[in-house]
Amino acid sequence: MNNIERRDREMAYISDEAVMEEQKKCRKILQTLNTVDRSDFEAIGKIVKELFGKSENAFLNPPFYCDYGSHIEVGKNFFANYNCTIIDVAKVIIGDNCQMAPNVAIYTAGHPVHPDSRNSMYEYGVGVTIGDNVWIGGNTVILPGVHIGSNTVIGAGSVVTKDIPDWVIAAGNPCRVIRGITEADRKFYYKDREFDPEAWEHIRGGQPRQ
Repeated sequence: MNNIERRDREMAYISDEAVMEEQKKCRKILQTLNTVDRSDFEAIGKIVKELFGKSENAFLNPPFYCDYGSHIEVGKNFFANYNCTIIDVAKVIIGDNCQMAPNVAIYTAGHPVHPDSRNSMYEYGVGVTIGDNVWIGGNTVILPGVHIGSNTVIGAGSVVTKDIPDWVIAAGNPCRVIRGITEADRKFYYKDREFDPEAWEHIRGGQPRQ
């Protein structure tokens, strides 16, 4: 079994020449993405589509960093703000309408704990999955193997080491559930600040006031 096959089966593998050749393709795309005119939103959108291979209305604010790009699957309306890093040795699957604040990092890659094993050059990747309608706060780190449920918010500065369920606010290091998200949260945009009538009418499906 070659190292690409080992990597893709989430087995211990070595980043040999064949593995690095795959990464070179991604780095060329990232070079274009991270040096493009930041005001050319159309060009950025096209590069993002090339990077992920499949996306619908996905957008990144450069700079953005990953290893392969092709190991990242994003749903509709994906958005990642500045300086997002996704180390996609294993699959990263992200649902619809997900947003990531600046400096979010998703790591599927890791190295053995024991120095003898680590110095052997073997490493691994374990996939990460994120459901629909998830908002990841700034400077959050998501570790290998984590699943984050749908309709969940991860607070800024969190280190997510274990699975997080649907419909909760979770935060901290390590990240823990703080409370559930309920219908009572719908009218608020920040803490105790309610949407004004114009915005609320728009949210409910009406037209904003002129």
